[in-house]
Amino acid sequence: MASSSSSSLPAAWAAAVRAGAVAPALRAAVWACLAMSAMLVAEAAWMGLASLAAAAARRLRGYGYRWEPMAAPPDVEAPAPAPAEFPMVLVQIPMYNEKEVYKLSIGAACALTWPPDRIIIQVLDDSTDPFVKELVELECKEWASKKINIKMFLTWPLPGDFAVNYNVCLMTRIQKMSLDYHFKVEQESGSFMHAFFGFNGTAGVWRVSAINQSGGWKDRTTVEDMDLAVRASLKGWEFLYVGDIRVKSELPSTFQAYRHQQHRWTCGAANLFRKMAWEIITNKEVSMWKKHHLLYSFFFVRRAIAPILTFLFYCIVIPLSAMVPEVTIPVWGLVYIPTAITIMNAIRNPGSVHLMPFWILFENVMAMHRMRAALSGLLETARANDWVVTEKVGDQVKDELDVPLLEPLKPTECAERIYIPELLLALYLLICASYDFVLGNHKYYIYIYLQAVAFTVMGFGFVGTRTPCS
Repeated sequence: MASSSSSSLPAAWAAAVRAGAVAPALRAAVWACLAMSAMLVAEAAWMGLASLAAAAARRLRGYGYRWEPMAAPPDVEAPAPAPAEFPMVLVQIPMYNEKEVYKLSIGAACALTWPPDRIIIQVLDDSTDPFVKELVELECKEWASKKINIKMFLTWPLPGDFAVNYNVCLMTRIQKMSLDYHFKVEQESGSFMHAFFGFNGTAGVWRVSAINQSGGWKDRTTVEDMDLAVRASLKGWEFLYVGDIRVKSELPSTFQAYRHQQHRWTCGAANLFRKMAWEIITNKEVSMWKKHHLLYSFFFVRRAIAPILTFLFYCIVIPLSAMVPEVTIPVWGLVYIPTAITIMNAIRNPGSVHLMPFWILFENVMAMHRMRAALSGLLETARANDWVVTEKVGDQVKDELDVPLLEPLKPTECAERIYIPELLLALYLLICASYDFVLGNHKYYIYIYLQAVAFTVMGFGFVGTRTPCS
């Protein structure tokens, strides 16, 4: 009897601590996450409706922009100057050790159909590889010999919409789904409702006066393109998203490159929110409607709430609640809201509906890095201004440039790198799922097991592409 009583004492103490301390804290976290989830689904629904309205209005009455075809530019060899209606155009091409794609980028700019005396092409090369610098310089000289007004500058570059390598692997296809939603919903709804959206740094046409009036480019964050767009909007400039023009771009096809890119984008946007919040509040040149859009929708919900909520709720709180029977998550927050967000994404990606389960699991893993990046930007830690350039590998021009296409990573090959944070989260999820399966009563274990598998796969590097091991 004494032995039985003494053995049950630790269990009783554990149950008391769980009910008295763990459960209240976890319950508070659940309701905080549910509040953020409601904000996120409301924002997604609003953007979805606005983007659909913009698409319908454009088709019915040509909303968005008006254009008239200009007269054909004079022949390149003609000595007469171009007509005055052709404005001067400056094309800037940032480069950084991009020996695989420098010819493609420079050639595309030089092949633009525009009067040669009304266009200037600048190659902004900050390559650290002397061999690459020489190649870029030779390419510029070759085009200059063809009477193209091209100039090369050794400077720091400024950080598309049509991904040409989206079918390289599952990871690039998932990226395409996220980017399609970003352009078709976020960008178009912002343009339609507020004449504003975050400039992505490429495939944009700016008035020089807008750049100068807004204070020019600034290097205070890793998203100087978004920084300039916000400052221009506060000066009264309007933005127009033209969704029917497609521009080629290359997606990161290695997991490490994608992690670096997402850290730079997420951290930079959060850090910009920190730096510009008060400036937006005190601005007197724009309406309260636009201020609300910038502060609440553009920055707070999408750049702060979204990355933090995704990881905290779906990878920490839900799995932990499986081990605390005193805490129950309402079905509307556990099932209905995530399903609604998924459906709204799938509607704008009808050709990728079959990939939605993989998209959910992948985005939850990436949320770990995005949350850390968002907090780093909001708190302005030492890593807030880390800049790692996304390396181009030339997947889309394999034949032209004789660069071998990266091969999909196979489980039987040696992994380039083991990602410890992902593996630790996988272990945590496996413990929570197994507890729920054996002792729990929430029945969350099916989802948690699947998410644990996703963390494990990505933790061992079995995602994306890589250079074959020697």
